[in-house]
Amino acid sequence: CFLLRGYGIGIRLIDDFLAHSAVKKCRSYSETADMIAQVAFKMYLGVTPSVSCSSAAGNEFSLILDKNPLVDFVEELPAERASLCYCNLLCGVIRGALEMVHLAAEVTFLQDRLKGDAVTEIGITFLRKAEDRKHKR
Repeated sequence: CFLLRGYGIGIRLIDDFLAHSAVKKCRSYSETADMIAQVAFKMYLGVTPSVSCSSAAGNEFSLILDKNPLVDFVEELPAERASLCYCNLLCGVIRGALEMVHLAAEVTFLQDRLKGDAVTEIGITFLRKAEDRKHKR
């Protein structure tokens, strides 16, 4: 549920991001991950996650947030909602925005402070560049 809502937000938010950030086209997955962390997160959430590459191929990255503003007012999840991944919204936003700039990615929550982890960690795996669809006339 949160993932789908986030995805819808991401496909609309990318236009605002591109219009207000004045960023240039990223030339690598590494540049894209850094742009997400240093510009987008700072712009919309006021935090800057650290970025680490977790694959030799250079297509898997982790965004590590020491502070997650989405959970500032949540102390703990109720027992009956323990399986809820509250911040999955962020994964959907990132995936939707990346798809709109023709980058297919798998975005998953790896660690969550609400579940007792030390940090919040989001994993991004770039799958391939989505092919431009051109219609023949």
